[in-house]
Amino acid sequence: MTDWNETQPIFRQLADRIIEQILQGVWLEGQALPSVRSVASDLKINHITVMKGYQLLVDEDLVEKKRGQGMFVASGALDRLKAAQKQDFIEQQIPSIATKLQQLDIPLNEFIERLTLHVEGKQ
Repeated sequence: MTDWNETQPIFRQLADRIIEQILQGVWLEGQALPSVRSVASDLKINHITVMKGYQLLVDEDLVEKKRGQGMFVASGALDRLKAAQKQDFIEQQIPSIATKLQQLDIPLNEFIERLTLHVEGKQ
């Protein structure tokens, strides 16, 4: 988790990684996140950077601060993340896929057949 890219601030990348981990079930709703200091130490980044990343998650209502206890994955965070990513997929990815299908003259029924195989784990 220490491969940072230069296109975004590290605190945003950290927040994005935690979001991905929530989606993957690494962090469950109501579960405590590691302390700011332990994350900073483990990742060898400044604790203020970690605090900013956590604050982004608080601002997005995905994490809640519990005074004296730490940061916890907020109730409903997983549903909010899935809804947001579903909306993004519908608005961004589907039009992009449709354009690519047209550019490559891939018939819709062939695409659906192949997609079905992938979804079912047969390819």
